[in-house]
Amino acid sequence: MKGVILAGGSGTRLKPFTQVINKHLLPVGKYPMIYWPILKLKEAGIDEILIITNPKDVPSFIEILGSGENLNVELQYQIQPNVGGGIADALLGARHYINKEKFIVILGDNIFEDSLTPFVQTFKEQKKGARVLLKEVMDPIRYGVPNIEPIKKLILSIIEKPINPPSSYCVTGIYMYDHEVFQYIDAAQPSDRNELEITDVNNMYIKNNQLEYDILKGWWIDAGTHESLFKAIQYVNNNPIGEKNI
Repeated sequence: MKGVILAGGSGTRLKPFTQVINKHLLPVGKYPMIYWPILKLKEAGIDEILIITNPKDVPSFIEILGSGENLNVELQYQIQPNVGGGIADALLGARHYINKEKFIVILGDNIFEDSLTPFVQTFKEQKKGARVLLKEVMDPIRYGVPNIEPIKKLILSIIEKPINPPSSYCVTGIYMYDHEVFQYIDAAQPSDRNELEITDVNNMYIKNNQLEYDILKGWWIDAGTHESLFKAIQYVNNNPIGEKNI
């Protein structure tokens, strides 16, 4: 399997820092934020990784990470031309990097405790389709929320930022897909926000009974705000998550 890290976007919620630096290069503990998803992929045996980011930020990523030799991974880079096009639109940048193999996608501001190893192994054994990782949260209205049928372990639907959440879980920014995902993205229509929503793509998998899930047990943070970035720094400083792999 290969890995894809989405590290573009405008970082609006982290201004003024993100007026001068990509948020994924901000420090979380002793290292830039982007180190942590790379190390999580490496820990799971995935060392071929594509980083998709904004045109102006590619030189900064290359200066810090190079081709990945210091982290013992093989990094490539792809430009996300439409910064505001949504997660699914950004993922289209991986189409020519992925052949027919399954792959895993991580949003670069997802910092988390769990090892990806068991989830990746389960997905390798999954015959077809996609797999998402869920996390129980206090404020699910901020996220895509799954409607779960727990007996059969099925996701019946995913609702984006619902007023009345059908569960206390959110879909984290950790997704595993087969190559069919690109056809689903091609079929997706822009939302009211004029974005190609990854929730719509996941719901297409659900319609074909091809979306499975696992639940993260450890801490997980979407470090996209000043408050959550501060929490991520605290968690990483108190609970090292992969430094042994540096």
